[in-house]
Amino acid sequence: MAPAAAGQEARPLRVGLVCGGPSAERGISLNSARSVLDHIQGEDLLVSCYYIDCGMNAYGISPAQLYSNTPSDFDFKLECLAQEFRSLPEFAEHLSANVDIVFPVIHGKFGEDGGIQELLEKAKIPFVGTTSNECRRAFDKHNASLELDARGFLTVPNFLVQKDKLDKSKLEDWFRSINLNKENGKVVVKPTRAGSSIGVVVTYGADEAAEKAVGIISEGIDDKVIIEVFLEGGCEFTAIVIDVGTTNNSHPIVLLPTEVELLSSSNSEIQEDTIFNYRRKYLPTQQVAYHTPPRFPTEVIDCIREGVSLLFRRFGLRDFARIDGWFIPTPTTSLSSSENGGKFGNTEYGTVLFTDINLISGMEQTSFLFQQASKVGFSHSRILRTIVQHACSRFPSLVPSNNAWTALFRKMQSAKQAEVIQNGTCKQKAFVIFGGDTSERQVSLMSGTNVWLNLQGFDDLDVTPCLLTPANGYCSSHNQDFSENSCDVWTLPYSLVLRHTTEEVCDACFEAIEPERVAITSRLRGQVMKELEQALSKQDWFAGFDIADEQPSKYSLQQWINYVKEAKAVVFIAVHGGIGEDGTIQSLLESAGVPYTGPGPIASRTCMDKVATSLAVDHLASHGIHTIPKDVRASEELLQTSPVDIWNELKTKLQTVTVCVKPARDGCSTGVARLCCPEDLEVYTNALRRKLQRLPANCLSRAHGVIEMPVPPPESLIFEPYIETDEIIISNEARDDSSRHLVWKGEKKWLEITVGVIGKRGEMHSLNPSITVKESGDILSLEEKFQGGTGINLTPPPASIMSEDALQKCKSCIEMMANTLGLEGFSRIDAFVNVRNGEVLLIEVNTVPGMTPSTVLIHQALTEEPPIYPHKFFRTLLDLAFARAN
Repeated sequence: MAPAAAGQEARPLRVGLVCGGPSAERGISLNSARSVLDHIQGEDLLVSCYYIDCGMNAYGISPAQLYSNTPSDFDFKLECLAQEFRSLPEFAEHLSANVDIVFPVIHGKFGEDGGIQELLEKAKIPFVGTTSNECRRAFDKHNASLELDARGFLTVPNFLVQKDKLDKSKLEDWFRSINLNKENGKVVVKPTRAGSSIGVVVTYGADEAAEKAVGIISEGIDDKVIIEVFLEGGCEFTAIVIDVGTTNNSHPIVLLPTEVELLSSSNSEIQEDTIFNYRRKYLPTQQVAYHTPPRFPTEVIDCIREGVSLLFRRFGLRDFARIDGWFIPTPTTSLSSSENGGKFGNTEYGTVLFTDINLISGMEQTSFLFQQASKVGFSHSRILRTIVQHACSRFPSLVPSNNAWTALFRKMQSAKQAEVIQNGTCKQKAFVIFGGDTSERQVSLMSGTNVWLNLQGFDDLDVTPCLLTPANGYCSSHNQDFSENSCDVWTLPYSLVLRHTTEEVCDACFEAIEPERVAITSRLRGQVMKELEQALSKQDWFAGFDIADEQPSKYSLQQWINYVKEAKAVVFIAVHGGIGEDGTIQSLLESAGVPYTGPGPIASRTCMDKVATSLAVDHLASHGIHTIPKDVRASEELLQTSPVDIWNELKTKLQTVTVCVKPARDGCSTGVARLCCPEDLEVYTNALRRKLQRLPANCLSRAHGVIEMPVPPPESLIFEPYIETDEIIISNEARDDSSRHLVWKGEKKWLEITVGVIGKRGEMHSLNPSITVKESGDILSLEEKFQGGTGINLTPPPASIMSEDALQKCKSCIEMMANTLGLEGFSRIDAFVNVRNGEVLLIEVNTVPGMTPSTVLIHQALTEEPPIYPHKFFRTLLDLAFARAN
């Protein structure tokens, strides 16, 4: 690329971000697009957003729409909020005129199989990533395996099953040829072209393998399936590779690979399904842990890095990719043959095999791309911009645009440096604390990570992420009292935050301070960074590394508060439930004179106690604010009394036939269940007696999902009448030329809403309420719940359901409630609203609400005028904490 001239015109680069697609991974695509947008958009880089739906229709969307909860939510909103293109060629024509380069983040079909790449190539539109022909070759797992074998790599023995072409006798012959018992030999069955981990299952014997293969085909996941040997005793790994070459001279450098450790469990389901499947890859789970770099011999790590680099070149890949594989430390009979002896992957310590090529790696906040990049000095923003810059350098037509972008970036950097010289280098320190010991700790990790990453973008802030843990780690936390005197706080380096569970972060902290691991990681990090710097220093646009190599530090809670005080910092509290929401942390910080986000100790204590919350607003009935009748009972009483007797007492006292039970003091949704009969109460009571962490789905008389239970069991429980509401559903039946529309009978006057409030004490402002709905006949899946949020959100409620007058009355009631409770900073209020007159019926108040990437608070902030984007929203909450302290 030609160097930017001194007088080069400076202008932003225009990037088209395309997500969605027909694959089952479109929810991950939505998350990836949201993350990319958060980390590349700036004054020097303008992002336009586009979405491809399941029917392959293209839409131009606003950036605000990327913060939708789930694909279903997203598809529903397209009809009224998006610009639809009549065809894909028209879409390509639009891109050609309006963007400089396209960044596809569609996972699976149409994203990684060459589909969108071919569309862009025909229109001569530059794009990030591999070309269409090479995508097609690498995406098909069977074809890629044949190519790997032809290129001299060791491969996993496999058998191809095509639609209507399964020959059972040949499958049995294949089992015998690789020394597998045809009756119970363990294999993995997977679609060849369904993307990462979709439809992957473990089976035993030829008959079951054939049955699963036919099932995958009949379900329409793919019409080609491969059956592979299960690599017993193997360790999975994954490696990110980025191209740092000049123009079209490929120079792939492999970052520090990650070992994927599947953790043992007594659960029979987990024992049978010991593979890194879709759920383990994308959802919070204690069944998997990551180690970067792997705990393999150094020679094996070198072999992995060399092999991935060779593979990248030989498959003609571009810009970046993720390669998955296995390290087999012990000899495997199915791989033993004379012809395998000279192939790449044989080492003194075992065998290295490459199995999957991911052409558009997941880019969620905690994805492998960011985990591995942060280990070698790249922040989210820096690695993504490096990938985009490299892609631009491959297209001669983009040289002027790229030079203009570089010129603008340098101009902005010079202005920042001048400002630092003029105003000094002092930054305001902020600490984001998350974790804890409640059932909401994984959501807390997601909330805290999201807040921390958003605040990272402010040049005047120095933000440190912190994990609150039990004093002895999580292994014994449920057998001890979790209080201010029995917990620790870890200050975390950048890379250690990027995990899926608090347990994993905690374990990574202990691993990171082991002398042997420190030495190995430091040496490998230095090696990779030297390779990167030597190559990238030749690029005119490379801005250097921006993540330092730091160690985690552990403090007692009081030591941490003293440390924060000495730093004259502000604390952003993202600990849901427990001591993070009951006023304990707030009281400690206030005593030390440390400013913090959210309500004070008194309001926090009040709102954590659902009975106290109701009593505090009980006098506001004349203003349209109502509370639900409650019956409070000690858990001990429930355990010692007949469920039938208690049920009859509840029905009489509460005048109801259906009861809602919830802990008297706990965070949002924990232990909340609908009980319809004495048998339901007995099931719930037995769960308390056995100290179960969760109630399985559909164990009560009414259909329901998994119910997280409070651990340890609460001292008391609240019983309330279950409020019946009219169900709102999204119908797929055609009506008035619209394929998706709202169905709401309106027979009952109440609907459930959730509302964010923000502001100073006594001056709280209500955001627009949200109504959560579900699709007809569809139970919300675990994937959708954690990919984005819960259900389909309508923010604000449609005028067809709630008039403007009722909406304004509702917001007025919410503000009065917030001010009466003494809320400040921000909180979330859950209530039922009378859609006819706007009066509200209080459910509960969350003083540390969820702040995950697609939280409903973000949806509501984005409906403000002007819209408040996430980074600005979280900065506003921090500024409110400063204002209160001053």
